[in-house]
Amino acid sequence: MKTRIYLDHAATTRLHPKALDAMWPHLEDEFGNPSGMYGLGKEAARAIERARSSVADALGCRAQEVVFTGPGTESINAAIKGVAFAEQFAGLGNHVVTSRIEHHAVLHSCDYLAKFGFETTFVPVDRFGMVDPDVVAEAITDRTVLVSVMLANNEVGTVEPLADITEAVQRRAKSFRRRIALHTDAVQSANSLELDVKRLGVDLLSLSAHKFGGPKGAGVLYIRRGTPFLEQLSGGGQERQRRAGTEDVAGIVGTAAALCEAQANHEHYSKACRQLSRHLAEGVLHSVPAAKLSGHPEQRLPNNVHFSFEGAQSDAMLEALDELGIAASAGSACTSATWEPSHVLTAMGMPLSRAAGVLRLTCGPENTAEEIDQVLSILPRVVSESRAKARSGLSAK
Repeated sequence: MKTRIYLDHAATTRLHPKALDAMWPHLEDEFGNPSGMYGLGKEAARAIERARSSVADALGCRAQEVVFTGPGTESINAAIKGVAFAEQFAGLGNHVVTSRIEHHAVLHSCDYLAKFGFETTFVPVDRFGMVDPDVVAEAITDRTVLVSVMLANNEVGTVEPLADITEAVQRRAKSFRRRIALHTDAVQSANSLELDVKRLGVDLLSLSAHKFGGPKGAGVLYIRRGTPFLEQLSGGGQERQRRAGTEDVAGIVGTAAALCEAQANHEHYSKACRQLSRHLAEGVLHSVPAAKLSGHPEQRLPNNVHFSFEGAQSDAMLEALDELGIAASAGSACTSATWEPSHVLTAMGMPLSRAAGVLRLTCGPENTAEEIDQVLSILPRVVSESRAKARSGLSAK
């Protein structure tokens, strides 16, 4: 059935018209290779630098600190491995600190580093998915080279106290008379939070364009000037020798256009989505027995509503909603093809009986109150039928 109501904006977003307008010329007539020494190539190179300046303005940084990458996963991999290996080769350490609820791009990058002698400390979170800045600081040793904590969780929507974490990390680093780089995965944050890297205090920040109205397969990595970094893609000297390979000019200009729109309108976006999310949350908690809201009740992304339903099954609910024309998810779009207990929910201490029956509903600017009312008229029955199906399955065993 054709999707009528799209509530999976945490997975991906519609391409913003301004992003498409910016991209289109580079998909047709302005197709030059940015490394070319002729007119088409030079214009492509200029388009990239204009986009870089626009992204820098949106993030409050220098243009030279902006690196265009592939998708968010590449940006995260480059940040973690780039800093870790640079510091290891300099003999400064082999220890990384991160949290238990990070995206798999972070967790698997840390697993990869273990092959090269790195150790990782995974700090716990509370039942809301909140990281304690003091616990992060306490995990730092004289061998720590990097701390990576996400700005907002992609599953339950909890917004972490990143500025406080940065302050705690820097204070701890001073006790060792050194600076420790801090990276944040801000992939879920561009639409609704201000991404001022100076205010956040981070050294590296990762973005994925398709999460904020840009094209799929394009991303951004902010690297503060002076941060040790070893490129992870070898080849040409593109991106100031920090990311080799012919640049995706259309993707880059589309990313810049979308990010500028997202940051310019994040307050309006947040207000509109918060109203819809609050209406949805209140309606579900009132109409569905034993429903619980996951994540922090206040410090959360305004468009994210994540529920757990005792005794229900996520796959059954998602299939039923899809048949009714409603797009939703159970969590990370990168791992939703095969079900297993979410590492995020496990870290938060959610029992399996609840973690097996979760829904993530994430709204966007095109959603309406009428659509939310439609969902509220449907969801109680979907949950009830899923619970009944789960009970009958247990009885059959």
